[in-house]
Amino acid sequence: MTSILDIDLDYFNLVSDPIQALSEILAWANRPVDVLVDNHADAMRRWLKLVASGRLLFPTHILHIDEHHDMMDQRNTINIANVMYHTMSRWPECRVYWMAKDSIDTPAMWLDDDVWKRLRTRFRMGTQRPQKWPAPEFLSVTISADFLRPNLKDALMDEIMRREKGWLNHGPPQKTEKILR
Repeated sequence: MTSILDIDLDYFNLVSDPIQALSEILAWANRPVDVLVDNHADAMRRWLKLVASGRLLFPTHILHIDEHHDMMDQRNTINIANVMYHTMSRWPECRVYWMAKDSIDTPAMWLDDDVWKRLRTRFRMGTQRPQKWPAPEFLSVTISADFLRPNLKDALMDEIMRREKGWLNHGPPQKTEKILR
């Protein structure tokens, strides 16, 4: 079993205290960032290469923290709109939990009925991380700069880099953050 924490920074556009929210998510993850990319299609391509090389077991759980569900088309080519569609299609055991503050739609609106019927039992969404969701063994962060206010992007990246320096210098950061539910 491999659990991926997949954070797209555009999620924090709608959060009242984005730096604190990111800090809490990273504290729960309790691991350094494995992949930092500009867009979600790049993250998926990295996952595929790592799985093909045996350096990452195929994912069974993905906590997808994103403003978008990324199941907006069924094209054969991976793009920023269909990453979770490709993930769930490629790895039939993989469960995806989409954590979003305000969802404006669902994958059912975008996918063919038979495709959504096949995937929907493994896809859930909500505003909070599920309590019993497995801790991540892999952490990917997508910047999505085109979807972020420039000052928010810089502040979020500063928080990520602060934590990464702690990992490099001292190992896991000390648990000084508020304990998550």
